[in-house]
Amino acid sequence: MTRHANDAASTQATPKLLHVSAQTIRWGDMDALGHVNNTVYFRFMEQCRIEWLEEAFGPTVAADQGPVIVNAHCNFRRQMKYPASIAVEMFAGQMGRTSVETTYVIRDASDAQIIYADGGAKIVWVDFNKEKSTALPDSLRQLLTEL
Repeated sequence: MTRHANDAASTQATPKLLHVSAQTIRWGDMDALGHVNNTVYFRFMEQCRIEWLEEAFGPTVAADQGPVIVNAHCNFRRQMKYPASIAVEMFAGQMGRTSVETTYVIRDASDAQIIYADGGAKIVWVDFNKEKSTALPDSLRQLLTEL
């Protein structure tokens, strides 16, 4: 690694654990190939994110402002199959004026060494009436910086 690369790596913020969601793989999550369909991994991450938002701010309801996902990705490490229980970990990463990066790790609930997937999603706070991004609420910013 070059000196420049080392400097960049050392200045990146360490992701901070926000929430762990216990979830169960359902029979209907599998596809014709006998494993959990790739789209369902994104649902597992979404469920974790919603649980955290509701825990932090109360029930998720339509309002003038709120979170939207502007990108999401998933690295599929291992097949998941029914029946199984998983633990989805959500971490906060870099925070900007209007956004925060989140990352996720999906593990087997009975063996944390088994990682099924990891991924991420960028949350942007949006003013729905103006259809534009807006500053993260102070309460969210404070919550993320206190970690």
